[in-house]
Amino acid sequence: MAKKLWVERNEDGSWDAYSDDGAHIKFGHGKGLFNPGDLMKVALAGCAALSSQFPIENALGEGKGARITVDGDYDEATDGYTAFREQVVVDAQSAGIHGDDAEKLKDRVERHIEKSCTVKHTYEVATPVTMKVKVITK
Repeated sequence: MAKKLWVERNEDGSWDAYSDDGAHIKFGHGKGLFNPGDLMKVALAGCAALSSQFPIENALGEGKGARITVDGDYDEATDGYTAFREQVVVDAQSAGIHGDDAEKLKDRVERHIEKSCTVKHTYEVATPVTMKVKVITK
């Protein structure tokens, strides 16, 4: 069964997102808040981070990870993103990895992300969204 998620409005105009297992994030429009477009990019970067964690920790040590940046092309006419660019940077200097070993690590990281990143897979195809509005009255 999928995790249940919901959002609720706060008096200050921000929103809180919750999951039935206790996760929480604040978002909205304004300084210090992620907007929904930002959250799309965070989801993409976060998915790559979790997908690449095993090969990176295996090569560099427990607790090590990549720095992942995402930007996108926004089209005002359609109010949507037309492309995302993601960069995964693995700092292997402290582990002394270079040459062929660095290339092997790069390949392993790419394979893990390609295999396991649900968000990337979803963004790469057209994903239908159904919406139902319910107004509660007496």
